[in-house]
Amino acid sequence: MQSGICLLSVVAARKEPSGSSEMVTQLLFGDYYTVLEQTESWLKIVTAFDNYECWISAKQHHKISPGTLDKLKSQSSQISSEFIHSIQNVQTGVSFPISMGASLPFYNQNRCVIEGQEFVFDGKTVVAGTKNTAENILNTARQFLNAPYLWGGKTPFGIDCSGFTQTVYKLNGYQLPRDAYQQVELGSPLSFVEEAEAGDLAFFDNEEGRITHVGILLNNQEIIHASGFVKIEKFDHYGIYNAANRGYSHTLRVIKRIL
Repeated sequence: MQSGICLLSVVAARKEPSGSSEMVTQLLFGDYYTVLEQTESWLKIVTAFDNYECWISAKQHHKISPGTLDKLKSQSSQISSEFIHSIQNVQTGVSFPISMGASLPFYNQNRCVIEGQEFVFDGKTVVAGTKNTAENILNTARQFLNAPYLWGGKTPFGIDCSGFTQTVYKLNGYQLPRDAYQQVELGSPLSFVEEAEAGDLAFFDNEEGRITHVGILLNNQEIIHASGFVKIEKFDHYGIYNAANRGYSHTLRVIKRIL
């Protein structure tokens, strides 16, 4: 079975094999995957990090060998903790930006070599899986403030609610699924809002009872989340209170403790 890796800044991953299909997530530099199906122009893939099925353009696919895939699975990557930072392809001399949360496989002494292609990155990194405190999580989350909302997005230039929580937690050593309705399956539920602590995840549902939104609690009265843009708003047992509209924008379903 064929596998690949993202060697671009970001790749749009879509629901269906079409450029007009909705973007459901994004691949960041260093994300690798297995190919499930292939057409002339599109590949259906499943991502290694969060087991997410989606379609990417065949033009943005970089094939890797089974041996490289095994090495990727067995080794911890470094993750860029820079908001945006340049990486250079040594062979071509081309530099391009990668965003916070991008992976750097086989990273050593500011370099990563992937099947003969060498990249230089001199920014700050963290080791994948290194678990940090709630304070670190909130500090990471605040770096995304004012990032515009983008359905399926995972970068500071456009991010959705679950992409935001997934990326923030990834940078602090925790692996979350991609979507809010999947993330709610993790952690321990709290009985009362008053029990909530920094770093807890709050989930919200729609009129049909489906989980449609998630955010990170700063404390038991404030939440940081992506809705229109990443922002901090008031929070209580009813949900998220939007001061501008003088009403509740999201209805609370449950609070989960992940840490």
